[in-house]
Amino acid sequence: MSEEITLKSGLKYIDVEVGEGSAAVSGKEVTVHYTGTFPNGKKFDSSVDRDEPFTFQLGAGRVIKGWDEGVAGMRIGGKRKLIIPSDLAYGKRGAGSVIPPDAVLHFDVELLGVE
Repeated sequence: MSEEITLKSGLKYIDVEVGEGSAAVSGKEVTVHYTGTFPNGKKFDSSVDRDEPFTFQLGAGRVIKGWDEGVAGMRIGGKRKLIIPSDLAYGKRGAGSVIPPDAVLHFDVELLGVE
């Protein structure tokens, strides 16, 4: 496991395992497995639990900003812990009844594919 890196945006990440496959770059379709938790460890979402990987276009604004920033640079097979400040997640509005306003979110992400 590497040390915690903090980006200018405030996003923090830790490479738990560095992959050896293709790199995730802006504009590519990436497929991930993830588990989202609050700082207290309470889980709010998990593609792993559903056994349904999630695919999105990196850098296209289709996910929260913290994901676009935090998944970029990962390599297939890699695992990364993202610590996303609220302004790079759902901010003051939150997300329905699941994510409260101003919530910091933690995601354990595994990069499965890049196309």
